[in-house]
Amino acid sequence: MRVNIKTALKSAADQLQSKNEEHKLEAEVLLMFALEKPRSFLHAWPEKKLTEKQSEVFQQLIKLRLKGEPIAYITGEKEFWSLPLKITADVLIPRPETELLVELALEKLDHDKNSKVADLGTGSGAIALALAHERPNWKITATDSSTNALKIAEENASLLHINNITFKSGRWCEALTENDYDLIISNPPYVAENDSYLKQGDLPFEPQQALTSGVDGLDDIKSIIQQSQIYLKPGGWLMLEHGYDQEKPVAVLLNEAGYQAIHCYHDLAGHPRASIAITHYPDKPHLHIPA
Repeated sequence: MRVNIKTALKSAADQLQSKNEEHKLEAEVLLMFALEKPRSFLHAWPEKKLTEKQSEVFQQLIKLRLKGEPIAYITGEKEFWSLPLKITADVLIPRPETELLVELALEKLDHDKNSKVADLGTGSGAIALALAHERPNWKITATDSSTNALKIAEENASLLHINNITFKSGRWCEALTENDYDLIISNPPYVAENDSYLKQGDLPFEPQQALTSGVDGLDDIKSIIQQSQIYLKPGGWLMLEHGYDQEKPVAVLLNEAGYQAIHCYHDLAGHPRASIAITHYPDKPHLHIPA
């Protein structure tokens, strides 16, 4: 028997309720995807009946979600900074918390200046694309060690008609060839490799190399802090996302490396989330990139 939109949504929400608190929203997102219609359509036509094919597709999507498959991987899309991004299992799913890095970059750098920015470990390209969208005059380099991730980031840039990003393959700063960046920004892996947190929510389905970083979660942050000094211009900014419990160790690492004006910012939930610092004031010598 064919069911209408209202009934299909209630049934799906009931099935998903045991899995998460967002069951009603997730039911809507999955039905929107199955029908290829916006949310407004669901609310405007609650009595409209689904075809047998639509019902079959919708139920298949619900089954995937009940198995734990992330919504972003099911639909192949996730919004970040109001930009629709293509998402696959090759990249980390962008989180709202990471938008804090974008806000800080836009705040700290002169918007009229033709700034040079490097986004390390770009993944889907979320940070680089958000900055490029807001500042088309900036010259942005996005790096990633995963060729599959870079392909997704490049495709997102093409879909969004953003052309002020250069994509390069390499681990952290290894792909950079210039040493006059105004900003190096990154949301690197920062979860301890044996943390029970990795078993929660969508995390078991996401690429582990984009999540974990050594026994304390700081291996990649250490590497970025050490490498970035070579590539930042005097007075350049380093901005890093990190775990809620890593504010102090990250500050220590930045201080030991000679960074100044170190400050940690909290996300909307009140958790320490992003630390920023300045390297090499103009009166100090600048390191050169080794040949």
